[in-house]
Amino acid sequence: MEQTHTSQNGAATATPGAQRRVLVVEDDPTIVDAIAARLRAEGFLVQTAMDGPAAVDTAEAWQPDLLILDIMLPGFDGLEVCRRVQAQRPVPVLMLTARDDETDMLVGLGVGADDYMTKPFSMRELAARVHVLLRRVERAAIAASTPRSGILRLGELEIDHAQRRVRVRSEDVHLTPTEFDLLVCLANTPRAVLSREQLLAEVWDWADASGTRTVDSHIKALRRKIGAERIRTVHGVGYALETPTP
Repeated sequence: MEQTHTSQNGAATATPGAQRRVLVVEDDPTIVDAIAARLRAEGFLVQTAMDGPAAVDTAEAWQPDLLILDIMLPGFDGLEVCRRVQAQRPVPVLMLTARDDETDMLVGLGVGADDYMTKPFSMRELAARVHVLLRRVERAAIAASTPRSGILRLGELEIDHAQRRVRVRSEDVHLTPTEFDLLVCLANTPRAVLSREQLLAEVWDWADASGTRTVDSHIKALRRKIGAERIRTVHGVGYALETPTP
């Protein structure tokens, strides 16, 4: 039987060697069956739901380690599902959208989604994204149990690695786990330009350049939270974290 423990931030995480639980929420039977079959072949335990209310109820009862969530759902949409599930307990969310609409992506990231994919997508890439998100949760748990000394201060921006907290002008800023990792990656080499491919490999463990729009959308979401002026775009290359001149 699978065993879980609760991390310091309240999120339930599977113990080493336990099968991870993935809840797939999608109202298209063909798509939900294909995703479930692929993830089961990858060794995951899978439950499915096909509307908003069922998704919230299943998440509360089953306590999944990860949620794959379509935006367009009967009952209420995936954004509302994400809000309600995240209010119960933090859980990584991979959002699915049928439209290549940046507004949908940014709203999804804003309500707590960690990553998104636009339909149609390959099952190979989806499975890879699931593995990446779960590895990030593991890294975050390790970081929380092995605190680094001190707080990184870059002008009015403060990054607390131990507590995974960010403050701007002494005010707490809520970041998703992905946004926090992205900010730390940029902050490790302030003013240095990191390419989209570098960020994708470092933060997402994803080497395929087809995912660079994911980076762009997370950068936009991060700018909205910490201030657009703090992240500089180098067109055709990537991004750099701006810091005060000494």
